Amino acid sequence: QVQLVESGGGLVQPGGSLRLSCAASGNILNIAVMGWHRQAPGKQRELVATITTITRSAASTWYADSVKGRFTISRDNANNTMYLQLNSLKPEDTAVYYCTARRFGVPQYDYWGLGTQVTVSS
Repeated sequence: QVQLVESGGGLVQPGGSLRLSCAASGNILNIAVMGWHRQAPGKQRELVATITTITRSAASTWYADSVKGRFTISRDNANNTMYLQLNSLKPEDTAVYYCTARRFGVPQYDYWGLGTQVTVSS
């Protein structure tokens, strides 16, 4: 089992920034990819960014078009922590952001944190 705990959400004005953190614990050596999903009220859940994990020497990242150039995903291998830097935030970025993880050989993200709320509003 893997436990994921998010932190860092909050209320920010349009154009502002936030940094989300995800602390991972448990059997993390089985994790191939970690990512951030988000879900806004009345909308489908969306994968926004992914990063390969400690078991791969060079981190490889991916971003949804809606956040490319504004969000940055990173990892701290020593502390088993993943981050999502959110810059130039827009009202449409308002959502619950979930830290997620996918195991080697498993296509779906089967580990999820409880989520952290990000609200972008003036």
